[in-house]
Amino acid sequence: MTTEAPVLFEERPTASGHRYGVARLNAEKTLNALTLEMIDLLAARMRAWAANPGIAFVLLEGAGERAFCAGADLHRLYASARAHHASGQRDDIRANAYALDFFTREYRLDHAIHTYPKPVLCWGHGVVMGGGMGLMVGASRRVVTEAVRVAMPEINIGLYPDVGGSWFLARAPGRSGIFLALTAAQLGAGDAIFAGLADHRIPHARKPEVLAALAAHAWQGDRADDDAALAGLLDRFAEPEGEPGPLRRHFDLVNGLCRSLPWREVVHAITSLRHPDPWLARAAETLTVGSPTTAALSIALQRRLRHASLAEVFRAELVASLTCVARPDLAEGIRALLIDKDRQPRWQPRTPADVADRWLDGFFASPWSAADHPLADLGAAT
Repeated sequence: MTTEAPVLFEERPTASGHRYGVARLNAEKTLNALTLEMIDLLAARMRAWAANPGIAFVLLEGAGERAFCAGADLHRLYASARAHHASGQRDDIRANAYALDFFTREYRLDHAIHTYPKPVLCWGHGVVMGGGMGLMVGASRRVVTEAVRVAMPEINIGLYPDVGGSWFLARAPGRSGIFLALTAAQLGAGDAIFAGLADHRIPHARKPEVLAALAAHAWQGDRADDDAALAGLLDRFAEPEGEPGPLRRHFDLVNGLCRSLPWREVVHAITSLRHPDPWLARAAETLTVGSPTTAALSIALQRRLRHASLAEVFRAELVASLTCVARPDLAEGIRALLIDKDRQPRWQPRTPADVADRWLDGFFASPWSAADHPLADLGAAT
């Protein structure tokens, strides 16, 4: 295999004669940020491994020591948004062909991992954010190491926690998922497990031992048996629960801040917080300078889709994401963070008070009928 490919694939032997597939994101310089090419490569190989009875399970990992995956490659998305805004089709969210392809294929891949017919192990080391969370959270076994930094930081760029975030954050303890969506708060291994975003905390230095144990096991080729075996093997290397992280320590406060109030009151409660804990102080500051539209949309998606299926969530998120690309904040947020790097985004609307209900409702207005939606078939066989 060439080391220049953006995703590297291997098949490794095990004691039972089965093999396991390894997919390694291979864009270390960009913290393994996802491109459309990487998504397509992963999707094709995952389909092939799903159909191969010789493959017992799949391991997802990232190249290098800094990140599993820091999210999506935003530069191409920015260029497509700018071109769409300048076109005569700027009012049609379907007209941005690149954004439509990217989000449709990314969400298909994420859904495939959630519903994969074989165990999927994700090794979460270093940065796991945004699109990286979409890959990790759907895995049947999620390992996080002492160096992991888990977050959904879309409030900083005028998007929202997509890749199924409207589903998995809504299932975090209490109302902590709303807090995480609004503040981009980073979680270590213990808090990631507490929030239901990971399963096992294993020191990164023990990864070779873990891989040796996986290779030495006699896999059965049966999903239930192999799931149980994988969980048991990982438990052998997992560290005991240590000191609680900031989310768990401050859970009662976080839950109270995000109680079921009108969304503007939730935002006001968090941004008004004055607390000596640096984690809470940073969370409040991040929301203060973040996109008001992101805040409103993040809460609305979690509340409106709370009882929706995963496939229904991805269909709603596709409409919301394309609407974000068509409206001003996403391009402006990327400009301020990555292009001009002035970190002075000019949000439209500017404040929570300026976000009208009609503006928010537009993110839920699908241009497709149910049958014509690009993800209409998602979940049909599961």
